Amino acid sequence: MNIGYACLAIGVPGTRFSSCRQELADAARLDAISAQNLQALENLVAYNAIRGIRLFRISSDIIPFGSSPVNQQPWAGQHAAQLARIGALIRSAGMRVSMHPGQYTVLNSPDQDVVERAVADLVYHDRLLAALGTGRTSKIVLHIGGVYGNKQAALERFARQYERLGDAVRSRLVIENDERIFTVADALLLHRLVQVPVVFDNLHHALNRPDGACGAPEPDRTWVAACRATWQAADGTQKIHYAQQAAGKRPGAHSETIEAARFVADMTGLPDDLDVMLEVKDKNLSAVKCINCLSPAGPITLLEQEWARYKYEVLETAPDIYLAIRQLLKDKQAWPALPFYALVEEAQRRPVLAGHAINAAQQAWGYLGRQASERDKPQFARLLKRCRDDAGKTGPLKRFLLKTARTQQQPYLEQSLYLTRLL
Repeated sequence: MNIGYACLAIGVPGTRFSSCRQELADAARLDAISAQNLQALENLVAYNAIRGIRLFRISSDIIPFGSSPVNQQPWAGQHAAQLARIGALIRSAGMRVSMHPGQYTVLNSPDQDVVERAVADLVYHDRLLAALGTGRTSKIVLHIGGVYGNKQAALERFARQYERLGDAVRSRLVIENDERIFTVADALLLHRLVQVPVVFDNLHHALNRPDGACGAPEPDRTWVAACRATWQAADGTQKIHYAQQAAGKRPGAHSETIEAARFVADMTGLPDDLDVMLEVKDKNLSAVKCINCLSPAGPITLLEQEWARYKYEVLETAPDIYLAIRQLLKDKQAWPALPFYALVEEAQRRPVLAGHAINAAQQAWGYLGRQASERDKPQFARLLKRCRDDAGKTGPLKRFLLKTARTQQQPYLEQSLYLTRLL
Protein backbone atom coordinates (compact mmCIF):
# COMPACT_ATOMS: atom_id res chain seq x y z
CA MET A 1 0.00 0.00 0.00
CA ASN A 2 1.41 3.37 -1.04
CA ILE A 3 0.54 6.49 0.96
CA GLY A 4 0.84 9.98 -0.49
CA TYR A 5 -0.08 13.62 -0.01
CA ALA A 6 -1.10 16.60 -2.11
CA CYS A 7 0.92 19.44 -3.59
CA LEU A 8 2.67 21.16 -0.68
CA ALA A 9 4.99 20.09 2.12
CA ILE A 10 5.45 21.41 5.64
CA GLY A 11 8.93 22.09 6.93
CA VAL A 12 10.76 21.32 3.67
CA PRO A 13 12.96 24.24 2.56
CA GLY A 14 12.85 25.38 -1.04
CA THR A 15 9.39 24.02 -1.83
CA ARG A 16 7.26 27.16 -1.88
CA PHE A 17 5.50 28.00 -5.15
CA SER A 18 5.18 31.48 -6.65
CA SER A 19 2.55 33.20 -8.76
CA CYS A 20 1.75 36.64 -10.12
CA ARG A 21 -1.22 38.78 -11.04
CA GLN A 22 -2.47 38.51 -14.60
CA GLU A 23 -1.59 42.11 -15.47
CA LEU A 24 2.05 41.44 -14.51
CA ALA A 25 2.32 38.19 -16.45
CA ASP A 26 4.81 39.16 -19.15
CA ALA A 27 7.01 36.57 -20.86
CA ALA A 28 10.04 37.09 -18.65
CA ARG A 29 8.07 36.84 -15.42
CA LEU A 30 6.16 33.74 -16.56
CA ASP A 31 9.43 32.06 -17.52
CA ALA A 32 11.08 32.94 -14.21
CA ILE A 33 8.12 31.75 -12.12
CA SER A 34 7.90 28.51 -14.09
CA ALA A 35 11.59 27.82 -13.49
CA GLN A 36 11.28 28.61 -9.79
CA ASN A 37 8.18 26.43 -9.38
CA LEU A 38 9.80 23.54 -11.23
CA GLN A 39 12.77 23.79 -8.87
CA ALA A 40 10.36 23.67 -5.92
CA LEU A 41 8.72 20.61 -7.47
CA GLU A 42 12.11 18.97 -7.90
CA ASN A 43 12.87 19.62 -4.24
CA LEU A 44 9.53 18.09 -3.25
CA VAL A 45 10.13 14.99 -5.36
CA ALA A 46 13.63 14.62 -3.90
CA TYR A 47 12.23 14.91 -0.37
CA ASN A 48 9.55 12.31 -1.14
CA ALA A 49 12.15 9.92 -2.51
CA ILE A 50 14.28 10.20 0.62
CA ARG A 51 11.29 9.70 2.93
CA GLY A 52 9.92 6.71 1.04
CA ILE A 53 6.79 8.52 -0.18
CA ARG A 54 5.79 6.85 -3.45
CA LEU A 55 2.57 8.74 -4.17
CA PHE A 56 2.31 12.49 -4.78
CA ARG A 57 -0.18 14.96 -6.25
CA ILE A 58 1.48 17.72 -8.25
CA SER A 59 0.07 21.22 -7.88
CA SER A 60 -1.86 22.60 -10.84
CA ASP A 61 -0.04 25.92 -10.35
CA ILE A 62 3.46 24.81 -11.41
CA ILE A 63 3.16 26.66 -14.72
CA PRO A 64 1.45 30.03 -14.07
CA PHE A 65 -1.68 30.49 -16.20
CA GLY A 66 -0.81 27.13 -17.76
CA SER A 67 -4.21 26.62 -19.39
CA SER A 68 -4.94 30.29 -20.09
CA PRO A 69 -4.29 32.39 -23.21
CA VAL A 70 -2.35 34.64 -20.82
CA ASN A 71 0.58 32.21 -21.02
CA GLN A 72 1.62 31.73 -24.65
CA GLN A 73 5.14 30.66 -23.72
CA PRO A 74 6.43 27.33 -25.09
CA TRP A 75 7.12 26.28 -21.50
CA ALA A 76 7.56 22.57 -22.20
CA GLY A 77 10.43 23.35 -24.56
CA GLN A 78 11.91 26.19 -22.53
CA HIS A 79 12.15 24.02 -19.43
CA ALA A 80 12.68 20.65 -21.11
CA ALA A 81 15.90 19.86 -19.25
CA GLN A 82 14.40 20.66 -15.86
CA LEU A 83 11.24 18.68 -16.62
CA ALA A 84 13.31 15.71 -17.80
CA ARG A 85 15.40 15.82 -14.63
CA ILE A 86 12.29 15.81 -12.42
CA GLY A 87 10.76 13.01 -14.46
CA ALA A 88 13.89 10.90 -14.11
CA LEU A 89 13.82 11.44 -10.34
CA ILE A 90 10.15 10.41 -10.21
CA ARG A 91 10.89 7.21 -12.12
CA SER A 92 14.02 6.30 -10.18
CA ALA A 93 12.06 6.65 -6.91
CA GLY A 94 9.23 4.46 -8.20
CA MET A 95 6.87 7.34 -7.51
CA ARG A 96 3.40 7.70 -8.96
CA VAL A 97 2.26 11.28 -9.51
CA SER A 98 -1.16 12.69 -10.28
CA MET A 99 -2.93 16.03 -10.64
CA HIS A 100 -6.33 17.36 -9.58
CA PRO A 101 -7.80 20.36 -11.45
CA GLY A 102 -9.76 22.81 -9.33
CA GLN A 103 -13.45 23.47 -8.88
CA TYR A 104 -13.75 25.66 -11.98
CA THR A 105 -12.80 22.84 -14.34
CA VAL A 106 -16.36 21.67 -15.04
CA LEU A 107 -16.73 19.29 -17.95
CA ASN A 108 -20.49 18.81 -17.66
CA SER A 109 -21.49 22.48 -17.70
CA PRO A 110 -24.34 23.43 -20.06
CA ASP A 111 -22.29 26.55 -20.89
CA GLN A 112 -20.02 25.66 -23.81
CA ASP A 113 -17.51 28.40 -22.90
CA VAL A 114 -17.05 26.78 -19.48
CA VAL A 115 -16.60 23.40 -21.15
CA GLU A 116 -13.98 24.73 -23.54
CA ARG A 117 -12.01 26.23 -20.66
CA ALA A 118 -12.29 22.91 -18.82
CA VAL A 119 -10.96 21.02 -21.83
CA ALA A 120 -8.07 23.49 -22.14
CA ASP A 121 -7.26 22.96 -18.47
CA LEU A 122 -7.30 19.18 -18.84
CA VAL A 123 -5.00 19.46 -21.86
CA TYR A 124 -2.58 21.56 -19.80
CA HIS A 125 -2.53 18.97 -17.02
CA ASP A 126 -1.87 16.20 -19.52
CA ARG A 127 0.91 18.23 -21.17
CA LEU A 128 2.67 18.73 -17.86
CA LEU A 129 2.45 15.06 -16.92
CA ALA A 130 3.64 14.09 -20.40
CA ALA A 131 6.53 16.58 -20.23
CA LEU A 132 7.63 14.79 -17.06
CA GLY A 133 7.70 11.54 -19.01
CA THR A 134 4.93 9.86 -17.03
CA GLY A 135 2.62 7.23 -18.48
CA ARG A 136 -1.14 6.90 -18.30
CA THR A 137 -0.99 5.57 -14.72
CA SER A 138 -0.33 9.19 -13.71
CA LYS A 139 -3.93 10.27 -13.44
CA ILE A 140 -5.88 13.53 -13.62
CA VAL A 141 -8.62 13.41 -10.96
CA LEU A 142 -11.79 15.34 -11.69
CA HIS A 143 -15.12 15.91 -9.97
CA ILE A 144 -18.13 15.18 -12.15
CA GLY A 145 -19.37 18.78 -11.86
CA GLY A 146 -22.74 20.42 -11.27
CA VAL A 147 -26.25 18.99 -11.36
CA TYR A 148 -27.96 21.95 -13.13
CA GLY A 149 -31.44 20.81 -12.09
CA ASN A 150 -31.26 17.32 -13.58
CA LYS A 151 -28.72 14.82 -12.29
CA GLN A 152 -29.27 12.23 -15.02
CA ALA A 153 -28.90 14.85 -17.75
CA ALA A 154 -25.76 16.17 -16.04
CA LEU A 155 -24.22 12.67 -16.02
CA GLU A 156 -25.08 12.15 -19.67
CA ARG A 157 -23.63 15.55 -20.57
CA PHE A 158 -20.37 14.60 -18.81
CA ALA A 159 -20.32 11.34 -20.78
CA ARG A 160 -20.73 13.18 -24.10
CA GLN A 161 -17.97 15.65 -23.31
CA TYR A 162 -15.70 12.87 -22.07
CA GLU A 163 -16.08 10.99 -25.35
CA ARG A 164 -14.99 14.13 -27.23
CA LEU A 165 -11.73 14.50 -25.32
CA GLY A 166 -8.48 13.61 -27.01
CA ASP A 167 -7.09 10.14 -26.39
CA ALA A 168 -4.20 11.43 -24.25
CA VAL A 169 -6.45 13.27 -21.80
CA ARG A 170 -9.08 10.54 -21.75
CA SER A 171 -6.47 7.89 -20.92
CA ARG A 172 -5.47 9.84 -17.80
CA LEU A 173 -8.85 11.05 -16.56
CA VAL A 174 -10.48 9.52 -13.47
CA ILE A 175 -13.50 10.75 -11.51
CA GLU A 176 -14.33 10.88 -7.81
CA ASN A 177 -17.50 11.11 -5.77
CA ASP A 178 -18.10 14.50 -4.17
CA GLU A 179 -19.50 15.65 -0.84
CA ARG A 180 -22.74 17.28 -2.04
CA ILE A 181 -24.03 16.14 -5.43
CA PHE A 182 -22.62 13.02 -7.06
CA THR A 183 -22.34 9.92 -4.88
CA VAL A 184 -20.04 6.99 -5.46
CA ALA A 185 -23.03 5.19 -6.99
CA ASP A 186 -23.41 8.05 -9.48
CA ALA A 187 -19.72 7.82 -10.35
CA LEU A 188 -20.07 4.07 -10.89
CA LEU A 189 -23.03 4.72 -13.18
CA LEU A 190 -20.90 7.12 -15.19
CA HIS A 191 -18.23 4.43 -15.43
CA ARG A 192 -20.79 2.12 -16.98
CA LEU A 193 -21.48 4.79 -19.61
CA VAL A 194 -17.89 5.62 -20.60
CA GLN A 195 -15.57 3.23 -18.67
CA VAL A 196 -13.85 6.04 -16.75
CA PRO A 197 -12.12 4.77 -13.57
CA VAL A 198 -13.58 5.85 -10.22
CA VAL A 199 -11.63 7.15 -7.21
CA PHE A 200 -13.44 6.49 -3.92
CA ASP A 201 -13.26 9.40 -1.45
CA ASN A 202 -14.16 8.24 2.06
CA LEU A 203 -14.99 11.65 3.60
CA HIS A 204 -17.11 12.70 0.63
CA HIS A 205 -18.90 9.36 0.89
CA ALA A 206 -19.58 9.84 4.61
CA LEU A 207 -21.32 13.13 3.78
CA ASN A 208 -23.05 12.08 0.56
CA ARG A 209 -24.16 8.46 0.53
CA PRO A 210 -26.25 6.89 -2.23
CA ASP A 211 -30.02 7.10 -1.81
CA GLY A 212 -32.16 4.07 -1.13
CA ALA A 213 -29.83 2.21 1.21
CA CYS A 214 -31.81 0.01 3.61
CA GLY A 215 -30.59 -0.76 7.11
CA ALA A 216 -26.98 -0.15 8.08
CA PRO A 217 -24.86 1.55 5.41
CA GLU A 218 -22.44 -0.57 3.44
CA PRO A 219 -18.90 -0.41 4.84
CA ASP A 220 -16.37 1.61 2.89
CA ARG A 221 -14.54 -1.54 1.81
CA THR A 222 -17.63 -2.59 -0.18
CA TRP A 223 -17.49 0.62 -2.21
CA VAL A 224 -13.70 0.40 -2.55
CA ALA A 225 -14.21 -3.06 -4.06
CA ALA A 226 -16.89 -1.74 -6.43
CA CYS A 227 -14.58 1.06 -7.58
CA ARG A 228 -11.73 -1.41 -7.95
CA ALA A 229 -13.61 -3.09 -10.78
CA THR A 230 -13.46 0.18 -12.76
CA TRP A 231 -9.65 0.15 -12.90
CA GLN A 232 -7.94 -1.70 -15.75
CA ALA A 233 -4.35 -2.94 -15.71
CA ALA A 234 -3.28 -0.05 -17.96
CA ASP A 235 -4.64 2.44 -15.41
CA GLY A 236 -2.24 1.24 -12.73
CA THR A 237 -3.00 0.48 -9.10
CA GLN A 238 -6.42 1.48 -7.81
CA LYS A 239 -6.33 4.88 -6.11
CA ILE A 240 -8.52 6.21 -3.31
CA HIS A 241 -8.69 9.46 -1.36
CA TYR A 242 -8.64 9.35 2.42
CA ALA A 243 -9.47 12.18 4.82
CA GLN A 244 -10.76 12.68 8.35
CA GLN A 245 -13.31 15.28 9.39
CA ALA A 246 -11.88 18.30 11.24
CA ALA A 247 -13.44 18.57 14.69
CA GLY A 248 -15.68 21.60 15.10
CA LYS A 249 -15.37 22.67 11.45
CA ARG A 250 -17.86 22.64 8.57
CA PRO A 251 -18.75 19.18 7.25
CA GLY A 252 -16.10 18.11 4.77
CA ALA A 253 -13.28 20.20 6.26
CA HIS A 254 -10.07 18.20 6.36
CA SER A 255 -8.41 17.55 9.71
CA GLU A 256 -5.12 19.15 10.71
CA THR A 257 -3.50 15.72 10.92
CA ILE A 258 -4.48 12.11 10.32
CA GLU A 259 -5.25 10.29 13.56
CA ALA A 260 -2.96 7.29 13.22
CA ALA A 261 -4.96 4.67 15.13
CA ARG A 262 -8.14 5.47 13.22
CA PHE A 263 -6.27 5.39 9.91
CA VAL A 264 -4.84 1.95 10.62
CA ALA A 265 -8.31 0.70 11.60
CA ASP A 266 -9.84 2.16 8.42
CA MET A 267 -7.20 0.49 6.25
CA THR A 268 -7.82 -2.91 7.84
CA GLY A 269 -9.53 -5.19 5.35
CA LEU A 270 -8.61 -3.11 2.30
CA PRO A 271 -6.38 -4.58 -0.43
CA ASP A 272 -2.64 -4.27 0.02
CA ASP A 273 -2.21 -3.14 -3.58
CA LEU A 274 -3.91 0.21 -3.11
CA ASP A 275 -2.70 3.79 -3.53
CA VAL A 276 -4.04 6.03 -0.76
CA MET A 277 -3.90 9.79 -1.27
CA LEU A 278 -4.24 11.62 2.04
CA GLU A 279 -6.14 14.91 2.02
CA VAL A 280 -5.04 16.59 5.23
CA LYS A 281 -3.70 19.94 6.40
CA ASP A 282 -0.29 18.70 7.56
CA LYS A 283 0.42 17.03 4.21
CA ASN A 284 3.76 15.19 4.22
CA LEU A 285 3.82 14.89 8.01
CA SER A 286 0.74 12.67 7.99
CA ALA A 287 2.06 10.73 4.99
CA VAL A 288 5.24 9.79 6.86
CA LYS A 289 3.20 9.03 9.97
CA CYS A 290 0.82 6.70 8.13
CA ILE A 291 3.64 4.95 6.27
CA ASN A 292 5.40 4.26 9.57
CA CYS A 293 2.21 3.08 11.27
CA LEU A 294 1.41 0.59 8.50
CA SER A 295 4.93 -0.79 8.57
CA PRO A 296 5.04 -3.98 10.70
CA ALA A 297 8.56 -3.17 11.84
CA GLY A 298 11.38 -0.82 11.15
CA PRO A 299 14.60 0.50 12.54
CA ILE A 300 13.93 2.60 15.62
CA THR A 301 16.08 5.27 13.97
CA LEU A 302 13.09 6.21 11.78
CA LEU A 303 11.04 7.11 14.84
CA GLU A 304 14.05 8.84 16.37
CA GLN A 305 14.27 11.01 13.24
CA GLU A 306 10.58 11.80 13.62
CA TRP A 307 11.09 12.62 17.28
CA ALA A 308 13.88 15.04 16.40
CA ARG A 309 11.38 16.94 14.25
CA TYR A 310 8.51 16.95 16.76
CA LYS A 311 10.25 17.16 20.14
CA TYR A 312 10.29 20.93 20.72
CA GLU A 313 6.68 21.25 19.57
CA VAL A 314 5.75 18.56 22.08
CA LEU A 315 7.79 20.25 24.79
CA GLU A 316 5.98 23.58 24.38
CA THR A 317 2.57 21.99 24.95
CA ALA A 318 3.15 18.85 27.03
CA PRO A 319 6.37 18.34 29.01
CA ASP A 320 4.89 15.15 30.52
CA ILE A 321 4.39 13.67 27.06
CA TYR A 322 7.90 14.78 26.11
CA LEU A 323 9.25 12.64 28.94
CA ALA A 324 6.94 9.74 28.06
CA ILE A 325 8.16 9.67 24.46
CA ARG A 326 11.78 9.76 25.54
CA GLN A 327 11.07 6.71 27.70
CA LEU A 328 9.16 4.97 24.89
CA LEU A 329 12.08 5.25 22.47
CA LYS A 330 14.66 3.79 24.84
CA ASP A 331 14.00 0.23 23.66
CA LYS A 332 16.08 0.11 20.48
CA GLN A 333 14.66 -3.28 19.42
CA ALA A 334 11.02 -2.16 19.50
CA TRP A 335 8.86 -0.50 16.83
CA PRO A 336 6.29 1.52 18.83
CA ALA A 337 5.01 3.60 15.91
CA LEU A 338 1.35 3.75 16.96
CA PRO A 339 2.04 4.61 20.63
CA PHE A 340 4.60 7.21 19.53
CA TYR A 341 2.20 9.03 17.20
CA ALA A 342 -0.67 8.73 19.67
CA LEU A 343 1.43 10.65 22.18
CA VAL A 344 2.41 13.27 19.59
CA GLU A 345 -1.25 13.72 18.64
CA GLU A 346 -2.24 14.16 22.28
CA ALA A 347 0.41 16.86 22.65
CA GLN A 348 -0.89 18.59 19.51
CA ARG A 349 -4.37 18.79 21.00
CA ARG A 350 -3.13 20.74 24.00
CA PRO A 351 -2.76 24.54 24.03
CA VAL A 352 0.59 26.27 24.27
CA LEU A 353 1.04 27.66 27.79
CA ALA A 354 3.43 30.52 28.43
CA GLY A 355 5.59 28.58 30.87
CA HIS A 356 5.93 25.62 28.51
CA ALA A 357 6.70 27.95 25.59
CA ILE A 358 9.49 29.59 27.58
CA ASN A 359 10.90 26.18 28.53
CA ALA A 360 10.93 24.96 24.92
CA ALA A 361 12.61 28.15 23.70
CA GLN A 362 15.28 27.87 26.38
CA GLN A 363 15.92 24.24 25.42
CA ALA A 364 16.32 25.25 21.77
CA TRP A 365 18.59 28.13 22.75
CA GLY A 366 20.77 25.60 24.53
CA TYR A 367 21.99 24.48 21.09
CA LEU A 368 22.58 28.03 19.92
CA GLY A 369 23.69 30.06 22.91
CA ARG A 370 27.26 28.80 23.03
CA GLN A 371 27.98 30.07 19.51
CA ALA A 372 25.72 33.11 19.68
CA SER A 373 27.17 36.56 19.08
CA GLU A 374 27.29 39.16 21.82
CA ARG A 375 24.46 40.95 20.05
CA ASP A 376 22.29 37.82 19.79
CA LYS A 377 22.44 36.89 23.48
CA PRO A 378 20.64 40.01 24.80
CA GLN A 379 18.28 39.86 21.81
CA PHE A 380 17.21 36.35 22.86
CA ALA A 381 16.71 37.55 26.43
CA ARG A 382 14.51 40.45 25.25
CA LEU A 383 12.40 38.21 23.03
CA LEU A 384 12.05 35.65 25.79
CA LYS A 385 10.76 38.35 28.16
CA ARG A 386 8.39 39.58 25.45
CA CYS A 387 7.06 36.05 25.04
CA ARG A 388 6.57 35.74 28.81
CA ASP A 389 4.81 39.11 29.02
CA ASP A 390 2.65 38.39 25.96
CA ALA A 391 1.01 35.19 27.24
CA GLY A 392 3.31 32.83 25.39
CA LYS A 393 3.07 34.29 21.88
CA THR A 394 6.18 32.85 20.27
CA GLY A 395 6.25 34.15 16.67
CA PRO A 396 9.06 36.75 16.99
CA LEU A 397 11.06 34.48 19.29
CA LYS A 398 10.84 31.51 16.92
CA ARG A 399 11.76 33.62 13.91
CA PHE A 400 14.86 34.77 15.76
CA LEU A 401 15.75 31.18 16.70
CA LEU A 402 15.30 30.02 13.10
CA LYS A 403 17.46 32.84 11.77
CA THR A 404 20.15 32.04 14.33
CA ALA A 405 20.01 28.31 13.57
CA ARG A 406 20.52 29.06 9.89
CA THR A 407 23.39 31.43 10.58
CA GLN A 408 25.08 28.79 12.72
CA GLN A 409 24.16 25.99 10.27
CA GLN A 410 22.45 23.91 12.94
CA PRO A 411 20.42 21.36 10.91
CA TYR A 412 19.03 19.70 14.04
CA LEU A 413 17.10 22.88 14.82
CA GLU A 414 16.66 24.06 11.23
CA GLN A 415 14.71 20.86 10.47
CA SER A 416 12.66 20.93 13.67
CA LEU A 417 8.95 21.51 13.11
CA TYR A 418 9.07 23.86 16.08
CA LEU A 419 10.81 26.30 13.71
CA THR A 420 10.21 25.08 10.16
CA ARG A 421 6.44 25.47 10.38
CA LEU A 422 7.28 29.17 10.01
CA LEU A 423 8.52 28.56 6.45
